[in-house]
Amino acid sequence: MPNLIDTIKAAVAAIPAELKGGKNDTYEFEYVVAERKAFLSKKKLVYKASFRLDNAGWKLHFTEMLKESGMGLTSGGDDMDMSPGIGFKKGTYKVGFGGREGGIEEQSKLFGKEYNYSFDFGAIRNKFKSIAGDFGYEFEYHILGLGK
Repeated sequence: MPNLIDTIKAAVAAIPAELKGGKNDTYEFEYVVAERKAFLSKKKLVYKASFRLDNAGWKLHFTEMLKESGMGLTSGGDDMDMSPGIGFKKGTYKVGFGGREGGIEEQSKLFGKEYNYSFDFGAIRNKFKSIAGDFGYEFEYHILGLGK
């Protein structure tokens, strides 16, 4: 019979992503949701989730975020924080209060980019909640960090 962490590993592998960690019962994984390549530049949108098992309190603490990063040359553009000419920009933001449901196309528009993909990270959160419940663990979602 599989244990909690083996069941979680199988769920993460189905995304597909690789579960990393285990130190202090803290784990993380990430998945490249979308990637854009243009002349001399590359940008990607990454979903990253972390969780910590509190075996004494029978809780699974879960947090997630979307991160966009890019590198390469730009032509300036209409971003207010970029000067005209050649430049470099990197940005990150966390998922909103209580998590977001559905696809993340709305969030990627905040970056002013157009990605073509369909990815429902609410389904991942719900899968973790279901697995935690199946093993008698309480699921706790945290916006910032993994709680105490």
